Amino acid sequence: MENIITLSNFTIREALSRKIIVTFFAVSTFVIIVFGLLFALVPFEDLRGMVNASGDDPMDIAGEIVKGIKLFVVAPLFGGGLFLSIFSASSFIPNMLEKGSVDLIISKPVSRAQIILGKFLGGSLIVLINIAYLIISIWLLIGIKFSIWDISLLYSIFTITFTFCSLYSLIILIGVLTQSSIFAMMLSYIIFFVFSPILTARDTISVFLDSKIMETLMDILYYIIPKTSELGTLTTEIALGYGIDEYQPILTTFGFLVLVLYISIIIFSKKDY
Repeated sequence: MENIITLSNFTIREALSRKIIVTFFAVSTFVIIVFGLLFALVPFEDLRGMVNASGDDPMDIAGEIVKGIKLFVVAPLFGGGLFLSIFSASSFIPNMLEKGSVDLIISKPVSRAQIILGKFLGGSLIVLINIAYLIISIWLLIGIKFSIWDISLLYSIFTITFTFCSLYSLIILIGVLTQSSIFAMMLSYIIFFVFSPILTARDTISVFLDSKIMETLMDILYYIIPKTSELGTLTTEIALGYGIDEYQPILTTFGFLVLVLYISIIIFSKKDY
């Protein structure tokens, strides 16, 4: 375990040296400052015009405002945050496998499995820290302004990070197989922005296709690849306090994550460098 933690620390340092991570942090800081100024300078009576709340109960109105703020933060963060995170993480494995770097790493008293797990843990932690920094800051500002301390918003930290982890496991596998950061990044984007939304709507699409073969193929792909589209919807619902109605997207995506990491470890362990 000590080796995994050490390797994850190296990965975090590598991530911090990249401008994209600094950009992510800077954007998060800017958003926090904007919300802080908005809450400090705009009175409650002006904010209530943002929503259509029935009745005059201030707490009901504040609750509706907070829901709007949650939607404004979580939805863009899920898409934009993951976009930047994938871009940043796509080169971790290819850089490690460059001549000289890989020789140095595998010469250490550390197993191939620990190397993969260390890279995975380090990349996941840096994303978790960035997401948590923004979400927790916004949650604190909401609590101070509206006296609403609903922790449901905080749960979105874990669903967004979990979605990244599922795609990051694929990035690691592609990196081990091809040593190409571009291919790993593009495949992750295709799943995130194209395949997952299409497969989520497969029942509607199959009506127009009228093909049993295509229906079967889409069903197979649906249960294989990470369900990023459904996890995005789930993240929003959790942030708004609606809870989880369906665990299947979480369980199958977790199964994908574990299986892909396991395959990555096996392939990496058998490769000669």
